[in-house]
Amino acid sequence: MRIVAAVAVAIAVVLTTLSARADGADQDQAEAFARVVVDSADLRTGPGVSFRVIYTAHRGETFALDGRQGGGFWLRVLLPDGRRAFAMGEQVEPFAVTDNTFRRPGVFAPPPLEGAHGGFAITGGMLSIPILNGKIEQFGYMEIRPQIVLDKTFAFEGFIGDGLTSDGAQLFYGAMFTVYLFPKWALCPFLSLGGGGLSVLPKSDSFILQREDLFLARAGGGFLFALRNRILVRIEASNMTLFLADQFENAQTVTGGFGVYF
Repeated sequence: MRIVAAVAVAIAVVLTTLSARADGADQDQAEAFARVVVDSADLRTGPGVSFRVIYTAHRGETFALDGRQGGGFWLRVLLPDGRRAFAMGEQVEPFAVTDNTFRRPGVFAPPPLEGAHGGFAITGGMLSIPILNGKIEQFGYMEIRPQIVLDKTFAFEGFIGDGLTSDGAQLFYGAMFTVYLFPKWALCPFLSLGGGGLSVLPKSDSFILQREDLFLARAGGGFLFALRNRILVRIEASNMTLFLADQFENAQTVTGGFGVYF
């Protein structure tokens, strides 16, 4: 009986120890979050009212705490798009959870369109364009896209591109109006419409390109998605209608690249 009792006591001690360790592990794995407790709260780029507002949160929205407090009564939180922001401490309620009810932002995030005022993208890909007698030639293509963000769903974009050929330069330039269809989606589709011009500047010994300046209309669309740390990826395809003296021709671009919003 004494042996049985000793074994029972030993088992009880082991179970108690394992339970304590499990409780400690749960505490170690607890995630800290902050819930907005006012009607609306401005989240800023820094711990103070003089910093720019990058997101306006509403009652009940929950954000993961970054693990570091800002100065004074400010808490540092993670936005759904992976950006860091500061919330006034009296406008949010910190709490901890040990289950998967709340999650921190993952690898992918919605593009940081809300609160942005401008942007910039560099893309590259393929240009298909008629050169001589309507024959379609394909060239490498690089493009720069500066942007003015009017709203999280609208932007005004300029474009400057060049068809990469050893026979000279094919310079595309103009502006487009872009609509972001679902700006809160991690994979955000967009549509663009605009116009501009094409200047072909051949080398003196080129037999493929000829000097000309054309008007063009451009329409296209694609997808934006962002990774953590605001790394933005842009994939796009577009059609450009080139207006000649007595007819018109079409050129296409398929591009991909990186950008940023600020």
